[in-house]
Amino acid sequence: MAGTFYGSRLTRFFGYTSCKKWSELISKEKQHPEESDPFKVAYEIIGDIAVLRVPDHPKTECQTVAKAIMKKHKKVRTVLLQVGGVSGELRLRQLEWVMGEKKTQTLYKEWGCMYKVDLETCYFSPRLSFERMRITHMVKPGETIVNMFAGVGCFSVPMAKTGRAQIVYSIDKNSSAVKYLQENARLNRVEAQVVSIQGDAKDIIAKHLRSVADRVLMPLPDKAYEYLKHAVVALKPAGGWIHYYNFQHASGDEDPLETTKSKVAGRLQKLGVEFALSSGRVVRSTGPNWHQVVLDIQAFT
Repeated sequence: MAGTFYGSRLTRFFGYTSCKKWSELISKEKQHPEESDPFKVAYEIIGDIAVLRVPDHPKTECQTVAKAIMKKHKKVRTVLLQVGGVSGELRLRQLEWVMGEKKTQTLYKEWGCMYKVDLETCYFSPRLSFERMRITHMVKPGETIVNMFAGVGCFSVPMAKTGRAQIVYSIDKNSSAVKYLQENARLNRVEAQVVSIQGDAKDIIAKHLRSVADRVLMPLPDKAYEYLKHAVVALKPAGGWIHYYNFQHASGDEDPLETTKSKVAGRLQKLGVEFALSSGRVVRSTGPNWHQVVLDIQAFT
């Protein structure tokens, strides 16, 4: 029931709108009869910016959709087009201006926290809102947390703001993300608890954060498997929790969650770590036969 409840709140309040039919989006804005054919458009609203993802995107069609979105969502001041997928080591997206104010920076509100973010220079997704609150609710008072891929702070800030986490070491390679992370900590008055660190998580942990964490977050699916051993190193001698996110291919009757569990279990066994795979879930589909999966791992180091 909790998942269903939070999911409905996500749709209503936090701006992610899944595929809409072309006819629904442009309604009275249509100029030609042939435009009544179903044409699927995905977009998400982050603060006062809407980001379109339109296959085969003629400029005139994008502008028509943008006009319809701005008419329907009065708070939207800018419409951008995402060209291609998220790419590169920093997982950035290429954006083109379509309509409204020419900007990529916005202010986004989620679960009572405020985040300033530049969508062009930082990775950000509103679709992980439920996950951010789910993990926050698992934190016990007084915990020390290492967030290996912190971004602009959307996991780190609520953990500190609830008053549960004593300190959240928040690491990211992206200098722009770290700048916004620091600003978001100040915006939410948790700069004393959220410690921002620029660099590669494996190097930062090896040099400064060995055996300090009650809980480690790994919200970067592309790197999680490679960095799993470093997450273990960050845990206190008594062990703790690792929240592991991964992209997993699964075709036919294959279960992406079970495939991920098997892969992670084999990796931890090779590392000589005692563990329990406490829980896990498929977070979302990311493409044909591809899924984002999370595992909550209790490790006994």
